[in-house]
Amino acid sequence: MRRFWNPLFSEASLVAKPVRLAIMYIWLALAFMVSPSWADTGSDTLRIAYTEFPPIEYQNEQGEPAGIFIDLTRRVVEEAGYTPEFVYLPVSRIYLYLKSGVIDLWPGLSNIPSLQGEVLESWVNAYPVQLSVWYLETSQPLVHFDQLEGKTVIVIGGYTYGGLLAWLEASEDIRLTEAPNNRAALEMLKLNRGDYVLDYRQPIEEILTQPDDSMIRESELRSRYTAWLFSLANPRAALLREELDDAYLRLVSRGEAPPLRDFDSGFVIPGFPDGPR
Repeated sequence: MRRFWNPLFSEASLVAKPVRLAIMYIWLALAFMVSPSWADTGSDTLRIAYTEFPPIEYQNEQGEPAGIFIDLTRRVVEEAGYTPEFVYLPVSRIYLYLKSGVIDLWPGLSNIPSLQGEVLESWVNAYPVQLSVWYLETSQPLVHFDQLEGKTVIVIGGYTYGGLLAWLEASEDIRLTEAPNNRAALEMLKLNRGDYVLDYRQPIEEILTQPDDSMIRESELRSRYTAWLFSLANPRAALLREELDDAYLRLVSRGEAPPLRDFDSGFVIPGFPDGPR
């Protein structure tokens, strides 16, 4: 009978096998360390993303989460019986981590096209957010989208503006240029590197502090509203939404949270076909 050499029983493999087992255990340990927070189904900690969007949410000088929506989120999460763990991230990273389940939820804006099918939005909404067009006093106010033809619009990196960015990108007659943040967008406008800035009122009003900012004007575009966005990569997403919505309603009943309101998300400026989705 012919003998076949079996590497599993060779002298070298007998030495290497414990090493391979040790490596396997190390990899397993690392996998649990970097797994999403919901891997431990008994955990009461929720990983909550936030970004730079003052006064709604931002990181203060002490490196701590701050803002009116952050304060409300903390109260609602604790009322629901969970411990909040806030993670400061750029907007694009928040989208990625919501899709992968690295974070559980984000107190952000509703109706973000790139997150459709990736998140559950809360039934309740708390704060309106005004999207506006900003321009120099020497420019014409924007009263119709047709005025953007042949113009350069400055947009903020990572923002989708509830679908408006996709419409602008698809237009052959509108040029887009990107700014890394709100302050940079205003400076680009003052240097005539664009005709209009597309940005939200709240964060812009927070930084209109320089003397030459007085030359900047605003045209209201549309209203949006804030919501809690729960990662569908978390199998408990639907339960979390119900628990946090219920917690919010309890706070409202005690006068500890803003009352429920309906916000009109329609356009003020005409000319946008069908509105963004």
